[in-house]
Amino acid sequence: MANQNHGLLGDLRACLAFITILPAGKNPPYSPVGMVRFFPVVGIIIGLLLALVDAAASKVWAPPVAALIDLVFLVGVTGAFHLDGLGDAADGMFSHRGRERALEIMKDSRTGMMGLVAVVLGLSLKLAGIWSVKTTASPLYTAGILVVVPAWARASMIFGIRFLDYGRQGQGTGKDLFDRPMGPADFIFCLLPLGLSLFLGVKGLVILLGFCIGTFVILRFYKKNMNCITGDMLGAMTEAMEAFLFLAAGTALIYT
Repeated sequence: MANQNHGLLGDLRACLAFITILPAGKNPPYSPVGMVRFFPVVGIIIGLLLALVDAAASKVWAPPVAALIDLVFLVGVTGAFHLDGLGDAADGMFSHRGRERALEIMKDSRTGMMGLVAVVLGLSLKLAGIWSVKTTASPLYTAGILVVVPAWARASMIFGIRFLDYGRQGQGTGKDLFDRPMGPADFIFCLLPLGLSLFLGVKGLVILLGFCIGTFVILRFYKKNMNCITGDMLGAMTEAMEAFLFLAAGTALIYT
Protein backbone atom coordinates (compact mmCIF):
# COMPACT_ATOMS: atom_id res chain seq x y z
CA MET A 1 0.00 0.00 0.00
CA ALA A 2 1.22 3.48 -0.87
CA ASN A 3 0.40 4.90 2.56
CA GLN A 4 1.93 2.07 4.61
CA ASN A 5 4.65 3.02 7.10
CA HIS A 6 7.80 1.05 6.29
CA GLY A 7 10.18 2.94 8.58
CA LEU A 8 13.31 4.85 7.58
CA LEU A 9 15.25 1.81 6.38
CA GLY A 10 12.28 0.54 4.42
CA ASP A 11 11.79 3.92 2.75
CA LEU A 12 15.49 4.08 1.87
CA ARG A 13 15.36 0.60 0.35
CA ALA A 14 12.26 1.58 -1.58
CA CYS A 15 14.05 4.64 -2.96
CA LEU A 16 17.10 2.60 -3.97
CA ALA A 17 14.90 0.09 -5.77
CA PHE A 18 12.86 2.82 -7.49
CA ILE A 19 15.54 5.05 -9.00
CA THR A 20 18.60 2.76 -9.21
CA ILE A 21 19.56 -0.81 -10.01
CA LEU A 22 21.58 -1.05 -6.78
CA PRO A 23 20.75 -3.94 -4.43
CA ALA A 24 18.10 -2.93 -1.91
CA GLY A 25 17.81 -6.17 0.02
CA LYS A 26 15.28 -8.93 -0.39
CA ASN A 27 11.78 -7.83 -1.38
CA PRO A 28 12.18 -4.06 -0.92
CA PRO A 29 8.88 -2.37 -0.08
CA TYR A 30 7.06 0.01 -2.36
CA SER A 31 6.81 3.24 -0.38
CA PRO A 32 6.32 6.14 -2.83
CA VAL A 33 5.34 8.72 -0.22
CA GLY A 34 8.04 7.76 2.26
CA MET A 35 10.90 7.44 -0.21
CA VAL A 36 10.68 10.98 -1.62
CA ARG A 37 12.78 12.48 1.18
CA PHE A 38 15.53 9.93 0.47
CA PHE A 39 16.21 11.15 -3.07
CA PRO A 40 19.27 13.19 -1.94
CA VAL A 41 20.52 10.26 0.17
CA VAL A 42 20.40 7.90 -2.79
CA GLY A 43 22.07 10.65 -4.82
CA ILE A 44 24.95 10.68 -2.35
CA ILE A 45 25.22 6.89 -2.51
CA ILE A 46 25.40 7.13 -6.30
CA GLY A 47 27.96 9.92 -5.97
CA LEU A 48 30.17 7.94 -3.59
CA LEU A 49 30.18 4.99 -5.99
CA LEU A 50 30.86 7.38 -8.86
CA ALA A 51 33.85 8.82 -7.02
CA LEU A 52 35.21 5.30 -6.51
CA VAL A 53 34.69 4.43 -10.17
CA ASP A 54 36.40 7.66 -11.19
CA ALA A 55 39.38 7.07 -8.88
CA ALA A 56 39.87 3.58 -10.32
CA ALA A 57 39.41 4.69 -13.93
CA SER A 58 41.77 7.63 -13.48
CA LYS A 59 44.58 5.28 -12.49
CA VAL A 60 44.31 3.51 -15.84
CA TRP A 61 43.10 6.07 -18.39
CA ALA A 62 43.48 9.74 -19.27
CA PRO A 63 40.78 12.19 -18.08
CA PRO A 64 38.64 12.02 -21.26
CA VAL A 65 38.32 8.23 -21.03
CA ALA A 66 37.79 8.29 -17.25
CA ALA A 67 35.07 10.93 -17.70
CA LEU A 68 33.35 8.72 -20.27
CA ILE A 69 33.46 5.77 -17.87
CA ASP A 70 31.94 8.01 -15.19
CA LEU A 71 29.14 8.87 -17.60
CA VAL A 72 28.53 5.23 -18.47
CA PHE A 73 28.34 4.43 -14.76
CA LEU A 74 25.74 7.16 -14.16
CA VAL A 75 23.61 5.79 -16.98
CA GLY A 76 24.02 2.19 -15.85
CA VAL A 77 23.43 2.69 -12.12
CA THR A 78 19.99 4.16 -12.84
CA GLY A 79 19.12 1.69 -15.59
CA ALA A 80 18.73 4.76 -17.85
CA PHE A 81 15.56 5.49 -15.84
CA HIS A 82 15.97 9.26 -15.87
CA LEU A 83 17.24 9.28 -19.46
CA ASP A 84 14.05 7.56 -20.56
CA GLY A 85 12.10 10.34 -18.87
CA LEU A 86 14.23 12.97 -20.58
CA GLY A 87 13.54 11.49 -24.01
CA ASP A 88 9.81 11.10 -23.41
CA ALA A 89 9.45 14.59 -21.88
CA ALA A 90 11.32 16.19 -24.79
CA ASP A 91 9.15 14.40 -27.34
CA GLY A 92 6.00 15.65 -25.65
CA MET A 93 6.96 19.16 -24.60
CA PHE A 94 8.66 20.09 -27.87
CA SER A 95 5.95 18.62 -30.07
CA HIS A 96 4.25 22.05 -30.29
CA ARG A 97 0.95 20.45 -29.30
CA GLY A 98 -1.47 21.24 -26.51
CA ARG A 99 -0.96 19.95 -22.99
CA GLU A 100 -3.16 16.86 -23.26
CA ARG A 101 -1.66 15.78 -26.57
CA ALA A 102 1.85 16.41 -25.20
CA LEU A 103 1.06 14.17 -22.21
CA GLU A 104 -0.15 11.45 -24.58
CA ILE A 105 3.07 11.67 -26.59
CA MET A 106 5.11 11.29 -23.39
CA LYS A 107 3.37 7.97 -22.73
CA ASP A 108 4.48 6.58 -26.10
CA SER A 109 7.38 4.19 -25.49
CA ARG A 110 8.89 5.03 -28.86
CA THR A 111 11.55 7.75 -28.85
CA GLY A 112 11.10 10.51 -31.42
CA MET A 113 13.62 12.89 -32.92
CA MET A 114 13.29 15.52 -30.18
CA GLY A 115 13.77 12.85 -27.53
CA LEU A 116 16.85 11.51 -29.28
CA VAL A 117 18.33 15.00 -29.63
CA ALA A 118 17.64 15.74 -25.94
CA VAL A 119 19.30 12.53 -24.77
CA VAL A 120 22.37 13.01 -26.97
CA LEU A 121 22.79 16.65 -25.98
CA GLY A 122 22.20 15.86 -22.30
CA LEU A 123 24.82 13.13 -22.24
CA SER A 124 27.27 15.28 -24.21
CA LEU A 125 26.91 18.20 -21.83
CA LYS A 126 27.28 15.92 -18.81
CA LEU A 127 30.43 14.37 -20.29
CA ALA A 128 31.86 17.84 -20.97
CA GLY A 129 31.10 18.92 -17.41
CA ILE A 130 32.70 15.87 -15.79
CA TRP A 131 35.73 16.20 -18.06
CA SER A 132 36.08 19.88 -17.14
CA VAL A 133 35.93 19.07 -13.44
CA LYS A 134 38.55 16.34 -13.77
CA THR A 135 41.00 18.50 -15.68
CA THR A 136 40.75 21.59 -13.47
CA ALA A 137 40.30 20.25 -9.93
CA SER A 138 42.43 18.38 -7.46
CA PRO A 139 41.49 14.72 -6.89
CA LEU A 140 39.93 15.62 -3.52
CA TYR A 141 37.73 18.37 -4.93
CA THR A 142 36.84 16.19 -7.90
CA ALA A 143 35.64 13.46 -5.54
CA GLY A 144 33.57 15.97 -3.57
CA ILE A 145 31.93 17.33 -6.71
CA LEU A 146 31.21 13.85 -8.04
CA VAL A 147 29.40 13.09 -4.78
CA VAL A 148 27.41 16.30 -4.35
CA VAL A 149 26.15 16.82 -7.91
CA PRO A 150 24.11 13.58 -8.15
CA ALA A 151 22.66 14.38 -4.72
CA TRP A 152 21.48 17.85 -5.75
CA ALA A 153 20.18 16.56 -9.09
CA ARG A 154 17.91 14.08 -7.31
CA ALA A 155 16.96 16.58 -4.61
CA SER A 156 15.50 18.76 -7.37
CA MET A 157 12.72 16.19 -7.84
CA ILE A 158 11.45 16.93 -4.33
CA PHE A 159 10.92 20.56 -5.30
CA GLY A 160 9.14 19.48 -8.49
CA ILE A 161 6.75 17.33 -6.45
CA ARG A 162 6.22 20.12 -3.93
CA PHE A 163 5.55 23.04 -6.25
CA LEU A 164 3.75 21.52 -9.26
CA ASP A 165 0.64 19.37 -9.52
CA TYR A 166 0.71 15.94 -11.09
CA GLY A 167 -0.46 16.21 -14.68
CA ARG A 168 -2.13 12.89 -15.47
CA GLN A 169 -5.67 11.89 -14.59
CA GLY A 170 -4.99 8.15 -14.39
CA GLN A 171 -2.06 6.14 -13.17
CA GLY A 172 1.47 7.10 -14.14
CA THR A 173 5.05 6.39 -13.12
CA GLY A 174 5.12 9.26 -10.64
CA LYS A 175 1.50 9.54 -9.53
CA ASP A 176 1.96 7.84 -6.15
CA LEU A 177 4.66 10.36 -5.24
CA PHE A 178 1.95 13.02 -5.06
CA ASP A 179 -0.40 11.17 -2.70
CA ARG A 180 0.01 13.67 0.13
CA PRO A 181 1.10 17.31 0.57
CA MET A 182 4.82 17.84 1.09
CA GLY A 183 6.06 19.17 4.41
CA PRO A 184 9.38 20.43 5.84
CA ALA A 185 10.35 16.89 6.91
CA ASP A 186 10.45 15.82 3.27
CA PHE A 187 13.36 18.22 2.68
CA ILE A 188 15.40 17.19 5.73
CA PHE A 189 17.99 15.15 3.83
CA CYS A 190 18.71 18.08 1.50
CA LEU A 191 20.89 19.20 4.41
CA LEU A 192 23.40 16.52 3.40
CA PRO A 193 24.34 17.98 -0.02
CA LEU A 194 24.02 21.45 1.51
CA GLY A 195 26.65 20.63 4.13
CA LEU A 196 28.94 19.07 1.54
CA SER A 197 28.55 22.10 -0.72
CA LEU A 198 29.56 24.41 2.12
CA PHE A 199 32.55 22.15 2.83
CA LEU A 200 33.70 22.58 -0.79
CA GLY A 201 33.98 26.34 -0.30
CA VAL A 202 33.55 28.68 -3.25
CA LYS A 203 33.20 25.80 -5.68
CA GLY A 204 30.45 24.27 -3.56
CA LEU A 205 28.67 27.61 -3.28
CA VAL A 206 28.66 27.90 -7.07
CA ILE A 207 27.08 24.43 -7.27
CA LEU A 208 24.51 25.46 -4.64
CA LEU A 209 23.71 28.64 -6.57
CA GLY A 210 23.47 26.61 -9.75
CA PHE A 211 21.03 24.26 -8.05
CA CYS A 212 18.80 27.14 -6.95
CA ILE A 213 18.85 28.80 -10.37
CA GLY A 214 18.46 25.56 -12.33
CA THR A 215 15.57 24.31 -10.20
CA PHE A 216 13.76 27.64 -10.47
CA VAL A 217 14.24 27.88 -14.25
CA ILE A 218 13.11 24.31 -14.95
CA LEU A 219 10.04 24.54 -12.72
CA ARG A 220 9.18 27.92 -14.24
CA PHE A 221 9.48 26.38 -17.72
CA TYR A 222 7.27 23.44 -16.71
CA LYS A 223 4.72 25.78 -15.15
CA LYS A 224 4.54 28.03 -18.18
CA ASN A 225 4.39 25.29 -20.81
CA MET A 226 2.52 22.46 -19.06
CA ASN A 227 1.25 23.84 -15.71
CA CYS A 228 1.98 20.41 -14.24
CA ILE A 229 4.65 17.77 -13.85
CA THR A 230 4.85 14.02 -14.52
CA GLY A 231 7.25 11.20 -13.77
CA ASP A 232 8.91 11.70 -17.14
CA MET A 233 9.37 15.40 -16.41
CA LEU A 234 10.89 14.59 -13.02
CA GLY A 235 13.39 12.30 -14.75
CA ALA A 236 14.16 14.98 -17.32
CA MET A 237 14.71 17.47 -14.50
CA THR A 238 17.21 15.14 -12.84
CA GLU A 239 19.19 14.68 -16.05
CA ALA A 240 19.16 18.39 -16.89
CA MET A 241 20.23 19.39 -13.39
CA GLU A 242 23.05 16.84 -13.30
CA ALA A 243 24.48 18.05 -16.62
CA PHE A 244 24.07 21.72 -15.66
CA LEU A 245 25.70 21.33 -12.24
CA PHE A 246 28.71 19.46 -13.59
CA LEU A 247 29.14 22.23 -16.17
CA ALA A 248 28.75 24.89 -13.47
CA ALA A 249 31.33 23.15 -11.28
CA GLY A 250 33.77 22.90 -14.16
CA THR A 251 33.37 26.57 -15.03
CA ALA A 252 33.77 27.65 -11.41
CA LEU A 253 36.97 25.67 -11.06
CA ILE A 254 38.55 27.54 -13.96
CA TYR A 255 37.99 30.93 -12.37
CA THR A 256 38.40 30.19 -8.64
